[in-house]
This record gives sequence, structure tokens and C-alpha cells, in this order.
Amino acid sequence: MDEVRRIGDYALRRARPDDVEGARTLMLDTFYREMGSGYVPAWHVDVIDLERTYLRTPGQSLFVAEHDGEVVATAGVRSGGPKCPPNPLWLAEHYARGATAQLVRTYVRPAHRRHGLARALVDLCCEFAAESGYDTAYLHTNPEIDGADPFWRSLAKEVHDARPEGEAIVHFEIALPQTRA
Repeated sequence: MDEVRRIGDYALRRARPDDVEGARTLMLDTFYREMGSGYVPAWHVDVIDLERTYLRTPGQSLFVAEHDGEVVATAGVRSGGPKCPPNPLWLAEHYARGATAQLVRTYVRPAHRRHGLARALVDLCCEFAAESGYDTAYLHTNPEIDGADPFWRSLAKEVHDARPEGEAIVHFEIALPQTRA
């Protein structure tokens, strides 16, 4: 899983310690400029210590797309599904039943979108999750972010739309690839 995949001039691979600052900058830029929420400790605690969370914790990983030495896209895998609160209890219980990988931090700098980077990084995340023994991949997204809803709908199955409950969140599940025994 440490190989490098290429899409044009982009190198996609598992993050290394020297990618951490670039990945963190991309994530914080996304929180402030695109999501409008800024850094929220309750939601974004992993971003402060990316190395410990994704590079040194078994079963978790961060993948990056690099262009001309700059991290321009990220996607990660964390162990565990949604928590209650803030999510509905039934949803948290549903994903507590097995080995759930949560796909997180799928962000692409605006100037590098529409090159297939997010889709390729999600594929790497799903391959990693399957190889790590997870049986399910879960994610949630804010459908108000430009392009997020159609992107995830092209890859995943909706599990719960929380918009009628006043939350700008849609929950999804992605089938993991079969691994060789």
C-alpha cells in the first residue's frame, strides 16, 4: 500500500511525515475558506496531530496527492463509525456492530479539482480499509459544499439524510473491495 500511483502530473500515495504540514494546511484552508466553520476542536482534533492519528495508529491512514512538491488533495481512514451525539443513536449503533472504517478529510484544492484525485484517493482508502480487516466504510458529508453531494452519490449508498432534522449532513456507506485470503 506504499506504492505511488500516478494521474498525469500527480503522485498519489500514503502520507509520510514530510507531508503532514502540507496536509494540515490544506485541511485548515478547507475548514475556513470552503466550509466556513473554521477549526472546531470537537470535529477536527485529528488535524492537530495528523502524524499520530494517521501515520502511527494501526488501522488508520492518510493518503495524499502531490503536485510539484505540494500536497493538493487528501483522504483518510479512521477506525470507527459515527458517534452519538451528535448523530442519531440508531446510526451509531448500526456502525458499532462490526469493523467500521470511517473515510475522512477528502479534500482537493480548488485549482486541482476535476482530475479524478478525490475518486482515486477514496479508492486507496477503501483498499487500505479492506486490507486492514474492516468490513464497512462509512462517511458523512455536508451536501451544501459545492460538488460534495453528487460526488459521494456517485460512489456510495445513502444511509441517512439528516437535513429534515435540521442538520446539513448526509451519511453514506461504500462497499469495500474483496481482499485475497
